[in-house]
Amino acid sequence: MSFISIENLQKSYTGTPVVSDIHCRIDKGEFITLLGPSGCGKSTLLRCIAGLTPVDSGRILLDGQDLVPLNPQKRNIGMVFQSYALFPNMTVEQNVAFGLRMQKVSREESAQRVAEMLRLVELQDFAGRYPHQLSGGQCQRVALARSLVTRPRLLLLDEPLSALDARIRKHLREQIRAIQRELNLTTIFVTHDQEEALTLSDRIVLMNQGRIVQSGDAESLYTAPVDAFAAGFIGNYNLLDAAVASRLLQRPVAGRVAIRPEAIELHADGPLAGEILSHSLLGNVIRYRVRSNEVDLVVDVLNRSAADLKADGQKVGLSIDPAAICTLS
Repeated sequence: MSFISIENLQKSYTGTPVVSDIHCRIDKGEFITLLGPSGCGKSTLLRCIAGLTPVDSGRILLDGQDLVPLNPQKRNIGMVFQSYALFPNMTVEQNVAFGLRMQKVSREESAQRVAEMLRLVELQDFAGRYPHQLSGGQCQRVALARSLVTRPRLLLLDEPLSALDARIRKHLREQIRAIQRELNLTTIFVTHDQEEALTLSDRIVLMNQGRIVQSGDAESLYTAPVDAFAAGFIGNYNLLDAAVASRLLQRPVAGRVAIRPEAIELHADGPLAGEILSHSLLGNVIRYRVRSNEVDLVVDVLNRSAADLKADGQKVGLSIDPAAICTLS
């Protein structure tokens, strides 16, 4: 039996569906990411699970218990928001202990659990500081510790890293994943950032227009998208209709296809003739725009050496791994 089971969940605002016919099962200890563009319904689904948004119909079962009739305080769910939502007049220690006060945990046990959480998020030396004396990353770790200290059955994270700079975001997501694994805590993480989803998740649930488009591990979503939306949202696929794909590959192609940019290789000579239109340096990857058979393609090449850089206007050969040509529904 799944630890979480969402069955036929529906939610509308003023007659407009926001999430429709949601079915999802999550095992205990899984790290699940709800991924999708802004407005796709992922945060609404998270708020329905937390009890902050009432559902129109359907069931949300947590360890066999239907959460829908319960108010948020009785669900034993921890939630971390993008905005931190810390109390400005409380110290770090007091913020983390707040939930335990509501649970009427004894002062001695509360002090012990708060100290454990502050060590876990590496803030034990900041216990006496106030939120205005902390960086954004530190505030987010306080919010995380406050959610974890109550020992929730489920942790919900609603785009908690989107307001942070890239370096801090990378460090904090690694810390969140390490803590989640250490506690074996079932976690649902909401993001629109595909890199976060691919690096963090046991399983990704891709959403669009209030529905689940595809669900699976990072490898399956990246290498085998089910439709054009999935291919366009995860990775930088070259999406080609049948006529364009037939012209590029010089053979009949029955339907729309997606080709990963790293599955196209550039050579001095190759089965396909091409010309470099432009290039962009993305750190360890060089992204080329290449034209072949009157088709413009994105090609990603590992940045091994400056000597390998190909100039705009340079003639090249291309080869495409047939196994990487994905037919879309």
